[in-house]
Amino acid sequence: MKHSSVYAVIFVLTMSFAAVAVRAQNSQPPMPMGQSSMPMGQMGEMYKPAPPAGPLKISFGEKSATWTPATVASLPHVAVTVHNEHTKADDTYSGVPLMNLLTRLGVSDQPHGKYLRFYLVAAGSDGYDAVYSIGEVNPKVHDTTVIVADTENGKALTGDGPLKLIDTRDKHPARWVRNLVAIKVLAAE
Repeated sequence: MKHSSVYAVIFVLTMSFAAVAVRAQNSQPPMPMGQSSMPMGQMGEMYKPAPPAGPLKISFGEKSATWTPATVASLPHVAVTVHNEHTKADDTYSGVPLMNLLTRLGVSDQPHGKYLRFYLVAAGSDGYDAVYSIGEVNPKVHDTTVIVADTENGKALTGDGPLKLIDTRDKHPARWVRNLVAIKVLAAE
């Protein structure tokens, strides 16, 4: 009698674990941070090389501007040295302060009032998105430098696309956007 009870318990546990394993195998993995625009069915594709990055389009309301690597290279640059937690190394990037590109479209660089309800979504060609408040990218509000980089350690960017968004204050580069192709400035309701 004892043996049959033990076998019954083992059978029930085995079937329970098998059911959990089947459900886990058939379910989609959780969406990683920053992958909001990627459909759940394409999770296996997130590790494939990114599609070629095109020019960077920045939009604010009805206004927009397109920046190629050549037009970005022609603008005044700043250099920033940041610690990349992924590679455990310090890297020096050179690029255009993002705020300089935003003000060309009419985004105010004065930190007051309704100005502070704006935010931006930066997107890479691989579907990776990152969100910043406008205050986070404005050096008059936040102690940071956010740049659209086109060089790393003195060489043109290659593996991360021709343009990359870099934030000097993020402790982890989760909001750095490689293969940068779009920045939309939006207003919170």
